[in-house]
Amino acid sequence: MPELPEVETVRRGLEPTVLGAKIRHVTVRRADLRFPVSPDLGQRLTGATFTALERRSKYLLFSTDRADVLLVHLGMSGRFVLNSATEGALDPQTRSAPKTALGSGPGAGLGGHLKHDHIVMDLEPGHRLVYNDPRRFGSMEILEQTALSSSPRLKDLGPEPLGPDFTQQHLKTCFVKKRSPIKAGLLDQRHVAGLGNIYVCESLYRAGIAPTRACCDLTDQELNRLVPAIQEVLTEAIAAGGSSLKDYVQASGELGYFQHRFAVYGREGQACPGCDCDKRIQKITQSGRSSFYCPKKQI
Repeated sequence: MPELPEVETVRRGLEPTVLGAKIRHVTVRRADLRFPVSPDLGQRLTGATFTALERRSKYLLFSTDRADVLLVHLGMSGRFVLNSATEGALDPQTRSAPKTALGSGPGAGLGGHLKHDHIVMDLEPGHRLVYNDPRRFGSMEILEQTALSSSPRLKDLGPEPLGPDFTQQHLKTCFVKKRSPIKAGLLDQRHVAGLGNIYVCESLYRAGIAPTRACCDLTDQELNRLVPAIQEVLTEAIAAGGSSLKDYVQASGELGYFQHRFAVYGREGQACPGCDCDKRIQKITQSGRSSFYCPKKQI
């Protein structure tokens, strides 16, 4: 599933084309995504203009001049494809390879996935924005701007890790009585929004904290290392276009390349890049997810 850096990369890739574009027509070809697509989505978007494209946690928020917001989650395999409207994106006989594929999914960046093109938006002055999702684990709904803060998808999210509210004191307050492992604490979206398995593993490595440590046992000094470690990892990952492991591609249609900088994630049995550890990188399972860490550097 795309994490914060991948969704932010998608946002930045779409923004130059989408911002200020008027929606000429919307086709909902399949409405049974992870959650049902809003039944009035086409009506409320047709004729509207996109005025902003933002990200909150792992969600994309497309604002319109009608005070509506299109709220999108890419799920496991969702992606946006930008075509010229003359490329015949819905015609299997005339469709050519899309100019840009943004998101995740098998074959992202290639044509020939007509049956998985679930939402199609024709934009003026001549682009077509297609939401493609083979596994249909993504979601798309339209909300009034005033209802956004009370949306069940957003209302319980913690602060953005790259925002001013994500501080050592914030984590200390969240974790003071929490005995669960720090790995689980950071994956809890109520504490910090947008972090996923990859970037938590990498951040804990940089901070020198074992993923098994209890949240409440972390010292002020360790929390002071952890916050900038998280911010550095995310900033570097965004600059690298995210991480491409199976499905994800960045805005240019190319793979992200932050996976080439992983210190621990997916490197079980390999040498630790930061110490002379004899045990090498280890892998354990926590709450059904793989954790990678250096038993010497992370204590």
